[in-house]
Amino acid sequence: QVVLSRQYGSEGRFTFTSHTPGEHQICLHSNSTRMALFAGGKLRVHLDIQVGEHTNNYPEIAAKDKLTELQLRARQLLDQVEQIQKEQNYQRYREERFRMTSESTNQR
Repeated sequence: QVVLSRQYGSEGRFTFTSHTPGEHQICLHSNSTRMALFAGGKLRVHLDIQVGEHTNNYPEIAAKDKLTELQLRARQLLDQVEQIQKEQNYQRYREERFRMTSESTNQR
């Protein structure tokens, strides 16, 4: 299932938030028709992947929402608590899947 599909020129940047747990794959395709790529040429790709509350640009958020330093710190803490809750839910999900697999294997 494709969750997000984007096309860019020579450079591009996007932010993506997944609301489903599990493994995600990133697929990159070049639309270059130059034969140099097939004749041993090089294509350079740089990926900077950030996850969790580290993806938020808090100085930008503070400027946009006109937050005081205390309000910004409270927001950071709330984001961290939310990330911990998500991680706990994901671990519960994994534990449930493992238990189901174990029980199925045990029945066989």
